[in-house]
Amino acid sequence: MNKQTLWRFLSVGLLLILISSSLDSYAQEGRKTEALSIQEAVAYAKQHSYQVKKVLEDIRIQQQVNREVTASALPQVNGSFNLIDNIKLPVSLVPGEFFGGAPGTFIPVQFGVQYSSTTGAELNQILFDGQVFVGLQARNAAMEFARKNAEITEVSIAVNVHKVYYQLLIGEQQLELFHDNIERFEKLYHDTREIYKNGFAEQLDVDKVNVTLTNLRTDSLKLKTQINNGYLGLKMLLGMPLTDSLVLTDKLSDDLIKENLLDSAYSVNDRREFQLLQIGKELNDYNVKRYKLMALPTVSVFGNYFTNAQRNEFDFFKSGGRWFQQSTLGLRINVPIFDGNRRRALLEQARSAVRKTEYDMELLKLSIENDVASARNRYRASVLAVDAQMENVELAERVYDQTKKKYEQGLGSNTEINAAQTELRTAQTNLFTALYEAALAKVDYLTAIGKIY
Repeated sequence: MNKQTLWRFLSVGLLLILISSSLDSYAQEGRKTEALSIQEAVAYAKQHSYQVKKVLEDIRIQQQVNREVTASALPQVNGSFNLIDNIKLPVSLVPGEFFGGAPGTFIPVQFGVQYSSTTGAELNQILFDGQVFVGLQARNAAMEFARKNAEITEVSIAVNVHKVYYQLLIGEQQLELFHDNIERFEKLYHDTREIYKNGFAEQLDVDKVNVTLTNLRTDSLKLKTQINNGYLGLKMLLGMPLTDSLVLTDKLSDDLIKENLLDSAYSVNDRREFQLLQIGKELNDYNVKRYKLMALPTVSVFGNYFTNAQRNEFDFFKSGGRWFQQSTLGLRINVPIFDGNRRRALLEQARSAVRKTEYDMELLKLSIENDVASARNRYRASVLAVDAQMENVELAERVYDQTKKKYEQGLGSNTEINAAQTELRTAQTNLFTALYEAALAKVDYLTAIGKIY
């Protein structure tokens, strides 16, 4: 290869490296790293979750519905303009004697002009309409109903964020213990090989430890994959771009699980679902009121102003032509007399809806009391289980360490150390299960008392 060819080759290679570095730098600039505590993750979800964004649109829709209701109580003004070309004027028959003709004869006559135009405006203003006034009174309740629906969605998001967040914390801690076990068995594998070389162990003992070590590494990789997928799921729940990095800043600890929650006072009014039913009952009460007021007369005023012109020539826009004005002002009263009992049927439906909402509120009270009692019991039991499993793991670790020492001193068998290791892994698995169940029980209890945020 001559120098010129070598120089071209190096130049192309350098260019490719620069392009690759630029693309990688651009990709890195598009990524962000979010370090979030559990409360920060919930706040992030409330701001970015598409489910929350959807219910916020419901609030905006209700705002426009309220404007629509308000508009019905404001003056309604409509303008109009029409232009008529009488291509064929109507013919009327006039008795002939009117024009000196013989009796019994008729003369055809055309009345009118070929062109006519009218322009003007009409105004209507409601003075009293029971349904409109009730609609105006119900605007705030309807708006609060939409907001409360949004809060319920936010609570649902918060519950799911808490559960996934805790699951990932537990998974990270479990992965750390996997690494500790792998280090422990790597040392055991090394020691067993040395013992084998000195003639105090069999190849079977080395192979058993190697099999266990391989299984630990495989399980660790599986768990790492599950954690990575869990992060993807949490990002979707938060509404975070999947390309961004997410770091959990909270640490799993007794304080995180064992906060003094069981002494928290609660009220059914703290539950958003109950608050929603209260607003729903208020809206149903407005319906009852609305149908009652349908029996009253409605009163409105109206007025109009028109100007018109008639021409045989199309010269409406020329100056000098005459336009004729017309205007009216009036009062309109509509008195309902008989509607076939339609209003009564609507009124009874509204009253039944109120009673149904009241029954739903009583049922929800019982359900909340049951949820709180059940969640409290599960939470207490879960906390006790965590304490017991922590002690069990400590005991299993001591048993394993003692068994390993005996094995290294030639006083124990490979079967004993494998059994101790199996018991240790079982104790660790039970601890993580207890931790996760305690975390879920905590979230369920906070949800039951309406204190999940």
